[in-house]
Amino acid sequence: MSTHPDYLAHYRGLLVLVTGAEGFIGSTLVEELLAAGARVRALCHYKPYRERGFLAAYEHDDRVEFIAGDVRDANVVDNAVSGVDIVFHLAALIGIPYSYQAPDSYLQTNVIGTHNVLAACRRHSVRLVHTSTSEVYGTARVVPIPETHPLQPQSPYSASKIAADSIVMSYWHSFGTPVAICRPFNTYGPRQSARAVIPAILRQLHAGQREIRLGSLSPTRDFTFGTDTARGFLAIGASEEALGLALNLGTGNEISIGTLVDKLIRISGHDARVVLDDTRLRPAGSEVERLLADNTEVKRLTGWNPEISLNDGLARTWEWITTAPVHAGAPSYAR
Repeated sequence: MSTHPDYLAHYRGLLVLVTGAEGFIGSTLVEELLAAGARVRALCHYKPYRERGFLAAYEHDDRVEFIAGDVRDANVVDNAVSGVDIVFHLAALIGIPYSYQAPDSYLQTNVIGTHNVLAACRRHSVRLVHTSTSEVYGTARVVPIPETHPLQPQSPYSASKIAADSIVMSYWHSFGTPVAICRPFNTYGPRQSARAVIPAILRQLHAGQREIRLGSLSPTRDFTFGTDTARGFLAIGASEEALGLALNLGTGNEISIGTLVDKLIRISGHDARVVLDDTRLRPAGSEVERLLADNTEVKRLTGWNPEISLNDGLARTWEWITTAPVHAGAPSYAR
């Protein structure tokens, strides 16, 4: 149980829009909202085969209304926002490596899509919680990283998110649109796509591979379990003090990728060794070497506090990998 459950009670009886709802974090957030007594309107990326991603179990649940569409379509977004009490905007293109190949796609989805959501929230007088990323900080100049840290676009993905964050804040300053920015550090856990480092390693171990192929082992990351991140969204969405602010969501602890893989090998109980793979390295000047959250402000303003330790979270993720070995994985456009 959370030590600060009052922000969960805030959502009882509300109608909440979640964009990117079928993805890893999005679906976890939907389940937390339902547990808190909310009704959810789920905007999912249109697919002709009606795939609901990780929300398939809620296909016939009266508490969940599905809308198929694309945040790049202003009309779809406007219809989705109409009549809701609050919007959690998670829909985005998020794969950093693909952003080197298709930067225009990231601008269209992450920037234009966010503007469509903002304009609809302004039109309908609806509060917005926008999803940022710790990647906007780039390689840390100071640690732990406060929200006042300079923004450094070290990939087309991070540049698109910096632009989106700026547009969000412009609506707060220009129009008084009630907005808050949630800036998660590295979220992990069950349902995460195999493109991410933790499930990628665990899937290799589960498949019995003796060599784990990785790029750089020196970068450090601040890993937050999925349900903790989802609760952070809810805490920020319920806080009047969070309006007009960007708030970090992270544990305040860091681990290097090299140490992480050693830990994952031990958790799996398998024998494996790490093999450096140059094809997995980011372009020179693009690798973010260190991410460590200063979470002081979000704790002070909202009462949120991460509850799942890294060891516990990794064990839960390994259990998910081994007990449900076939997963479609979170789509690249949904968190």
